[in-house]
Amino acid sequence: MPKTLLVTGSSGLIGSEVSSYFTRELGYTVHGVDNNQRAVFFGPQGDTRWNQKRLLAELPGFQHHELDIRDRAAVLALVKELKPSAIVHSAAQPSHDRAAAIPFDDFDTNAVGTLNLLEAARQACPESPFVHMSTNKVYGDAPNRIALKELETRWDYADTAYEQGIAETFTIDQSKHSLFGASKVAADVMVQEYGRYFNLPTCALRGGCLTGPNHSGVELHGFLSHLVKCNLDGREYKVFGYKGKQVRDNIHSLDVARFMAAFVAAPRAGEVYNLGGGKANSTSIWEAFKITEKFSGKAQVYTYLDRNRAGDHICYYSDLRKMRTHYPQWEITQSLEETIRQIVEATISRKDSSF
Repeated sequence: MPKTLLVTGSSGLIGSEVSSYFTRELGYTVHGVDNNQRAVFFGPQGDTRWNQKRLLAELPGFQHHELDIRDRAAVLALVKELKPSAIVHSAAQPSHDRAAAIPFDDFDTNAVGTLNLLEAARQACPESPFVHMSTNKVYGDAPNRIALKELETRWDYADTAYEQGIAETFTIDQSKHSLFGASKVAADVMVQEYGRYFNLPTCALRGGCLTGPNHSGVELHGFLSHLVKCNLDGREYKVFGYKGKQVRDNIHSLDVARFMAAFVAAPRAGEVYNLGGGKANSTSIWEAFKITEKFSGKAQVYTYLDRNRAGDHICYYSDLRKMRTHYPQWEITQSLEETIRQIVEATISRKDSSF
């Protein structure tokens, strides 16, 4: 019986990487669901049609479905028709800034769209692993209450209890999430509930900064991709508050796809994992400028704004110990420097590419 994978958000960073990995490395036939909603949310800079064309040209057997996950009847019909061996749900409205301007679109996409997919899976293929791309924004700004120490180029945790980063046991309550964070909390909890209540093989992956060479980054979402684009074009990059020392852990989309494959091979019910690059792949904005300049040969143009984004983290990196305990064969393979090198190289090459 051939293995089939249904991927939502297939033209995006994670969806396209997962589509490629499961096709080339694992022999799956991939069905991608995407309607280029990112261009609606973010304008031409967020357009992902180039990635859709790339997948259709490069991946044997890849099939594209122009479908909006908010369309419940269409989602139910497609999942019933395909009965996929596994589902990776990475479609989303991904910006916590943008959500405030489009609250219904945000919630309907992130929360209701996820529910549509979960119920379709329960009805049509309840034994198929369901992997949901959640976010570290489910923790809201609660991580900002952790005692911090200011270093020369970054903030870091002063409390030794967080030396390895934020674990899955960290509270998601009594904090400011942004409307995006709240809609993703709803989806995250629903994914857990379908796993625990119906005993479905589900997991929510609370991603940090997901990145890689196929990211259509914009100012409101896609930190490293947008930073590299600004650097190469000589455009101004806006640094929002926290002295530019705010810290994120970055994980290459390939390592995300590899973890999803590990979960699909040995699924568990109703799990959550903090999926990020960990402390080793963490960086501040100033540090990211320096690494990018190293590979591009261009000085970063920037403006500092003495205001932070609502609900934004000062310092966040993922504690990866639960993931490594449950899936000891998985590990980070792409370093931060290598990831930025690839983004620089890919951004340059796409300027002269048909994609």
